[in-house]
Amino acid sequence: MSSRPATIGQLRESGWESLPVKEEIRRNAVARIRAGEPLVEAVLGYEDTVLPQLENAILAGHDVIFLGERGQAKTRMIRSLTELLDEWMPIVAGSEINDDPYAPVSHHARSMIAEHGDDTPLEWVHRDARYGEKLATPDTSIADLIGEVDPIKVAEGRYLSDELTLHYGLVPRTNRGIFAINELPDLAERIQVGLLNVLEERDVQIRGFKVRLPLDVVLFASANPEDYTNRGRMITPLKDRFGAQIRTHYPLDVETEMAIVEQEVVPLTGDGLDVAVPDFMTEIVATLSHLARSSPKVNQRSGVSVRLTVTNQETLVANAARRALRAGEDEVVPRVSDLAALAASTSGKVELDTLDDEGGEVIERLVLAAVLQVFRDRLDLGDLRPVVEAFEDGTVVHTGEDVASADEVSLTRDIPALRDAVVSLVGEDERPGVVASAVEFVLEGLHLSKRLNKDADHRGTRASYRSR
Repeated sequence: MSSRPATIGQLRESGWESLPVKEEIRRNAVARIRAGEPLVEAVLGYEDTVLPQLENAILAGHDVIFLGERGQAKTRMIRSLTELLDEWMPIVAGSEINDDPYAPVSHHARSMIAEHGDDTPLEWVHRDARYGEKLATPDTSIADLIGEVDPIKVAEGRYLSDELTLHYGLVPRTNRGIFAINELPDLAERIQVGLLNVLEERDVQIRGFKVRLPLDVVLFASANPEDYTNRGRMITPLKDRFGAQIRTHYPLDVETEMAIVEQEVVPLTGDGLDVAVPDFMTEIVATLSHLARSSPKVNQRSGVSVRLTVTNQETLVANAARRALRAGEDEVVPRVSDLAALAASTSGKVELDTLDDEGGEVIERLVLAAVLQVFRDRLDLGDLRPVVEAFEDGTVVHTGEDVASADEVSLTRDIPALRDAVVSLVGEDERPGVVASAVEFVLEGLHLSKRLNKDADHRGTRASYRSR
């Protein structure tokens, strides 16, 4: 920081140029696009849908509103856009609203420059501090967004007509930066009018005192489509301000959802535990979310967030860890019998269009449907005929939380065809926990395919498989 210009005079000598924030973002976006880099990091599944529209909006210099249900990375994308700002930006020292040294807005900055000229001191602001965000709620006030007369400053002897009595709100404090409003339709109409006045007319009246605020702000917002078009109260002029309306969506395929899980799930580490999650178990969790998004029993207006998939994966691993700890094992590998634990993490994140006492059954059916779909995608039922035949002599296999991994692994030695199916699922991974997980998956898939009978306890954590 010591190498940066410390006064306006030094800033002029350095050749630094002031750009409107939209042009600054556009310039840095052009560099990223030219280099083949994504505009936003850590957002998967939007490469061919949302991100091209976002690139267009930024290149066009538009304000943007993202429409989408919960858990579609709207806020994450907006926050990531700070990376398109220059890393450091000079402001007049002591400015509350990031005054441009070449075009000051506040009374404070104008007075300093009038007094000191090119010797006016500067401060440098990092791009992370140039982002402001507000969750729109019915009690949001003009004071929150724009500002309010500070009674303490009045008590100090200043007149109400003095601009220095004003305590600036979030929008002015984000001058020369990015301002975001989440759930925009929840903002009261009178507050929308005040916000529009600042963004369009560049002035605002607070307690009868008219303040001229020629702010330089790029506006991003998020909203639920239903609220934005129907229930939500949106004044037409504010709607008209957004140059781009971009519709977000949930992952279009299970593979993308699995990649998001891999990226977002907080790993369970430490305490001497060795955690491994077979791909087919992660696929079951992701498929569960996809099935829920098309289920008539699930309220689709509320949406089925990707957070459901992430939370279910974490719950699945946690239940496997609890089971391993009770069994005295160090390997933590989720099995089909651990899927019963997903009822707790799923019920709180989806809204069911059923009676309260039917909710558990709906979730259970979705879980079983996910297991069956993944089973059909990964294994050929015809190749498993020898496994079914091995049960015809009266063999009964017990699985569940009280069965050690080694006991389930022994089944692959007794039933060679079962071992072939396990190898096709896990390859050469011979760890007992991984093999046991594959064994339970194959047996459950055969049961759901009506090839084996299954007796389970009321919790679904213990089961016995036998011939039909």
